[in-house]
Amino acid sequence: MSAQSPFIQIKSVSRVFNGGNGVHDLSIDIPRGSFVVLLGPSGCGKSTTLRLIAGLETADQGTIAIDGKDVTNMPPSRRGLSMVFQSYALFPHLSVAENIIFGLKVRKTGKEEIRTRLDDALSVTGLAGYEDRKPAELSGGQRQRVALARAIVAGHPLCLMDEPLSNLDAKLRHSVRRDIRDLQQRLGITVVYVTHDQTEAMSMADIVILMKDGRIEQAGNPADLYLKPATSFAAGFVGSPPMALMPASALPGDVIPAGLDMTKLTFGIRPEDLVLTTSADQSAWSIAATVTGSEFLGAETFVSVAIPGTEGATARLPGQVHIAPGTKVSLSWAGAAAHWFDGEDGHRLEPAMPRQTAQEPNTSIETDTAIPSL
Repeated sequence: MSAQSPFIQIKSVSRVFNGGNGVHDLSIDIPRGSFVVLLGPSGCGKSTTLRLIAGLETADQGTIAIDGKDVTNMPPSRRGLSMVFQSYALFPHLSVAENIIFGLKVRKTGKEEIRTRLDDALSVTGLAGYEDRKPAELSGGQRQRVALARAIVAGHPLCLMDEPLSNLDAKLRHSVRRDIRDLQQRLGITVVYVTHDQTEAMSMADIVILMKDGRIEQAGNPADLYLKPATSFAAGFVGSPPMALMPASALPGDVIPAGLDMTKLTFGIRPEDLVLTTSADQSAWSIAATVTGSEFLGAETFVSVAIPGTEGATARLPGQVHIAPGTKVSLSWAGAAAHWFDGEDGHRLEPAMPRQTAQEPNTSIETDTAIPSL
């Protein structure tokens, strides 16, 4: 195996169920030592992909290789991997230590090696001193660490994780997310992680594979997906709040890229790129809107607006902004911040910059008193 060869290679794999869900002609190369997140909505095929790698599902067609070995028809026990599940899958009658080493004992690993691996796993997961406790005596985060420690002692270079944090509260998810990423980097293992939570994907992954309807919509590092979404679906799924998408026919005609048919064009703009003012904007890069609500989150305020002929948009404004529903406003943006997509198949377009008839708007806005309460 050369250094450039993928650690996991999925070639033209399909697995279709009677209900029609599954994956279709999937091809993925995963580098050794990377943290790869399979992201997407329910039913997109991400868990099926993970189960195919694990050997819990059998491909209808295509091949799967791990570390250069064809494992397409191998049972899970021969694939050299460990798994961490959403449900923790801990034995309630066993102690922390017994849960962690259960697999090693089944494989009849030597006692000294078991002790060494257990001590290492307890150390790196912060569970030293909890060896004799039962799962019922642990917090949700500690139970998830036990599941991680069990994966670590197996000593496999590949770990598969299926939505392991979905049962934790928001604050705990943040800390365990950091722990998992730190462990992966410290151990140098390859992790394939399934989630529907884009925050987990963006904060943890080296590579995000966004899936839709059993196919790959876009794959790349988190910045690629956010800054240059390949499709309108990727633009609308990645980002919180998501990118505002609207038919180009709702925009002033002179901002449409030359040579493109506005009836078959979708326009997108990120919430942080929108500037909101109560005075009429003279820039070509602006549109009239009506405020429908706002959410103050401390460091920023999300202002939702209705735009005729569209599903509306959300502007992310710094600080606290007071504005009443029903207020008529002008939304503007810098020309370079615009995203354009084919209105029929949703793929990203890279047209020449649209014509500009006025200076681009200032992207700064004063907070608190910039928009008075009405």
